[in-house]
Amino acid sequence: MILIKLGGSIITNKEKPLSSRKKTIENIVRDLKKIDEPIIIVHGGGSYGHYWSVKYGMHTQPGKYDLRGVSIVKNSMIELNKIILDVFLKNRLNPYCLPPTDFMDGNKPISKKVKEMEKIAKSGLIPITFGDALWYGKNKTYILSGDKIMTLLSKILKPRLNIFALNEDGLYFDLKTKKLIYELKGQKPSISGNKMDVTGGMSRKVEEAYKISKNGMDVFFVNGNKPERIVKAIKNKKYEGTLVRGKRNV
Repeated sequence: MILIKLGGSIITNKEKPLSSRKKTIENIVRDLKKIDEPIIIVHGGGSYGHYWSVKYGMHTQPGKYDLRGVSIVKNSMIELNKIILDVFLKNRLNPYCLPPTDFMDGNKPISKKVKEMEKIAKSGLIPITFGDALWYGKNKTYILSGDKIMTLLSKILKPRLNIFALNEDGLYFDLKTKKLIYELKGQKPSISGNKMDVTGGMSRKVEEAYKISKNGMDVFFVNGNKPERIVKAIKNKKYEGTLVRGKRNV
């Protein structure tokens, strides 16, 4: 089984609020049709959920945030999710929407519900979930990022490969020269986050990828604008991006 995160920067135009990149989504989905094993999709919020999260000052830590903001964030994520579901259906794939409320209790995953996602994926449906504003309890809410969802799901499901589709070729040694890091083995690089991204931008992705790799699973950062690289990684183990090797117990 493969777990794939479609980052907000690849499925939306982060420079323009509430704007999706439908052509890019379409290209990714067309290549996903070439994958012949079960997949689960997680997607970010980009210029939808993240835009409103920033506007209303919502964060990943539970708090008593503006209820109007909570409603608007959730509504925007449903809107973005619907765009993605429609593209899957248009390309004759069978998406199965699973908002995080289906498998989360507060900020904890419900193991039984998460394991059910694997059964759904193996049936031929494609579970699709996303980052969202969630109820925490005691009149508190919080933002559950798509990156965090990747870690929560991978810990329970143990996918063969975890993929983060980005708007870049992978992780870089230096942002100015864009010298690519092809492989990491247990190292934890220091990468500054995007101030506009309340879920931590690239630094959050690296943080979650590091956690996943510590649990023994490989993580691959790939350019979503070149979705054929996703297929190559899954089918042929040819990694044109940055591969974070899972820590294996000897």
